[in-house]
Amino acid sequence: MMTAARSADSGLATPGELDRYPYAETPGTDRAPVWDGGDPELGRVGRRTAGSRGRGLHGQLVQQLGQMIVSGDLGADRPLVPEEIGQRFEVSRTVVRESLRVLEAKGLVSARPNVGTRVRPVSDWNLLDPDIIEWRAYGPQRDDQRRELSELRWTIEPLAARLAAGHGREDVQQRLTDMVEIMGHALGQGDALTFARADNEFHSLLIQVAGNRMLEHLSGIVSAALQVSGGPVTGCERPTETSLAHHARIADALAGGDGAAAEAAMRQLLTVHPEVERVVPAPREH
Repeated sequence: MMTAARSADSGLATPGELDRYPYAETPGTDRAPVWDGGDPELGRVGRRTAGSRGRGLHGQLVQQLGQMIVSGDLGADRPLVPEEIGQRFEVSRTVVRESLRVLEAKGLVSARPNVGTRVRPVSDWNLLDPDIIEWRAYGPQRDDQRRELSELRWTIEPLAARLAAGHGREDVQQRLTDMVEIMGHALGQGDALTFARADNEFHSLLIQVAGNRMLEHLSGIVSAALQVSGGPVTGCERPTETSLAHHARIADALAGGDGAAAEAAMRQLLTVHPEVERVVPAPREH
């Protein structure tokens, strides 16, 4: 069973512990990484996300290793020894192998014959991967990640709103309207979770109906951004009457086929709060 304890007397982990995993140094090899979660928030996030996604041991290992790489606890070009990982985390070779494959697909590690598995530099990471977005958002790079997300959404979503107005579908339009109504009810009830879920679906639907497959491929970024709280935030990340009104204006503009109005309303919604106004400029009044 994977736990979060650490051996206090020796500083070395016993099998099954997640907090600290120093490898033994082997002659002729690089010094192996120290498995130290560092920021206590990382451990909390790891437990939350692993549990909420129902990933089991495989997911927990991906989550833990991914967070440690993204946080810098496992630096670039560090060796990752599958046998040692399996022993320290008390998981099977299959779990380790599949976890490393997932991390390799995300660009975090590489496995080569005669070299083994090593951590890759940040320039090789798939920074648009929703998991990496989340890991960065809760790690030492949290401010940069949230700023970059705000800037990216400022580019993606107003365009999607304008395009969506020209691809009207009654079923999608009704669903967008339903989401606004659900958000309004949730706001009145003080139900932030339901508000957030409806908000997420609203933005995902809007991008999907834009009629641009490349934009649709980026919908995961928006979903990940909406799940990241704190730091630079946009208007839709705080359940308020103003946020609700902007969503309603977007839905109305889409229903009327008015792309310019939909785009303008989305820019208003994505305008950041005054304390972080530097992230993106507020739209000019015409």
